[in-house]
Amino acid sequence: MLKNVAALLLDDVHPFELGVLCEVFGLDRSEDGLPVHDFAVVSAEGPVLRTHAGFSISTPFGLDRLEEADLIAVPAGSHFVERKYPEEALDALRRAVARGARVLSVCSGAFVLGEAGLLDGRRCTTHWRHSDELARRFPKAVVEPDVLYVDEGAVITSAGTAAGIDAALHLLRQAHGPAVANAIARRMVVPPHRDGGQAQYIKRPLPRTRCDTVGETLAWMERHLDQEMTVEQLAAQTHMSPRTFARRFQQETGTTPYRWLLRQRVLLAQHLLETSDATMDTIAGQTGFGNAAALRHQFVRSLDTTPHAYRRTFRGPSGMTEAA
Repeated sequence: MLKNVAALLLDDVHPFELGVLCEVFGLDRSEDGLPVHDFAVVSAEGPVLRTHAGFSISTPFGLDRLEEADLIAVPAGSHFVERKYPEEALDALRRAVARGARVLSVCSGAFVLGEAGLLDGRRCTTHWRHSDELARRFPKAVVEPDVLYVDEGAVITSAGTAAGIDAALHLLRQAHGPAVANAIARRMVVPPHRDGGQAQYIKRPLPRTRCDTVGETLAWMERHLDQEMTVEQLAAQTHMSPRTFARRFQQETGTTPYRWLLRQRVLLAQHLLETSDATMDTIAGQTGFGNAAALRHQFVRSLDTTPHAYRRTFRGPSGMTEAA
């Protein structure tokens, strides 16, 4: 059952992430025949809270309001990655999960759940910029940086900003069925379900090597992504044995030649999908995948979305509508 929802706020909360929770759970849409939630904004640090945008929020609700909530949602905030949190708030989150309530984090709100020990042994996510730090701070958590949200039953974590909408609609779908979730998504003018994960939004620049042993080979590989290449051929260019080349490559790039090459081909495919009207077969040829089917297979494996869906998201209706 999902009737009583509380948003737990700390100082420097981000207004957008809070707004997502208010929009999904806090509006009365009973005139459309949609369920109404008993929604409250709860302060963990006094009746008046600062926001990241420079204005303040006041609320009459303190931590005792959390004791009756079916869902406690923690939106993102500035400095959440490194700050300490009130122990009373952490205790309230632990008690909520212990009595069968669920908790939801949006973006860096995951650090609050981690500090409460609620991520230990659970899969979770956060904004891709903070995923490494989340894994470092909470080594017992299983961080999945490429997804939009993770549902681990009592604990739901979502990635950056708008991924909170995805997670919230997912909870509505579970509690009230797809018709309710779809209706609220239409009211919000957002898709009821987005393709892919946050991997497609991560900007990954060309890896920098720590020395120049394979630097020239990397540059050559980047210029010839459309060509077939083997470790033996690459090793011959650097005048090394294949085994030595593979070891040096791993040391200097942190990955294997095959994975490096695959990642650069996917990056080039992303660029072409965003900036050109080239067909999928043409892009597949330019990126070394050979054909549209191979391009689609590797694109889905890397980004969890299809080339067609990616083009639609990042290029819009001006791009070609060829299926991939």
